[in-house]
Amino acid sequence: MTDKIVRRNSVYVYEAPVRLWHWVNALSITVLCVTGYFIASPPPSMQIAEAYDQFVFGYIRFAHFAAGMILTVGFFGRLYWAFVGNRYARELFVLPVHRASFWRGVLHELRWYLFLEREPAKIVGHNPLAQLAMFVCITLGLIFMIVTGWALYAQGAGQGSYPDMAAGWVLGLIWNSQWLHTLHHLGMWMIVIFMIIHIYVAIREDIMSRQTMVSTMISGHRMFKDDEEA
Repeated sequence: MTDKIVRRNSVYVYEAPVRLWHWVNALSITVLCVTGYFIASPPPSMQIAEAYDQFVFGYIRFAHFAAGMILTVGFFGRLYWAFVGNRYARELFVLPVHRASFWRGVLHELRWYLFLEREPAKIVGHNPLAQLAMFVCITLGLIFMIVTGWALYAQGAGQGSYPDMAAGWVLGLIWNSQWLHTLHHLGMWMIVIFMIIHIYVAIREDIMSRQTMVSTMISGHRMFKDDEEA
């Protein structure tokens, strides 16, 4: 009979500002998605009092706008940290698409998630598929949602306001406020789908790949567990 010795190797991956941004960003997106759904599909009016006595929809819009502002400030802070942080802080913004090894890694991860590979790749930062998905759905996705969101907010803020000067030009490109609302709403559903997949994959990797995922975004350390026979 042989006994298995579990060796754990730890690598410090995500610095404190990255972890803080991740959780603030997750909370902001959750608030934005919930309130955004109700803004697109308003709840029925309550009959116990007049609408102006309740201000329910006003609170929903306030929460949406406040979360949007936090999301915007956080995104610019995260962009700044990509320049001053460690090399893993830049993975969200830079894709090594010129490397054949990157695309081989994307294919390997696709096969791994489809249960066609028996062994996971041991990668300290984001694996190539995760890096690609994060860049498309988070980096580009948040830029799209921030720009279109501020363009919609500029309508209420009025011509000549700071939101109008920053993003009012977007409405000029589309020429239709309803189209802008629709595109912004579709972007919300893209992020919701991404969040569901992201949570599933993180938990799945924690269980199957013998490397930490969820706890890494809490402690910053990624643990790799290797079995040896003794």
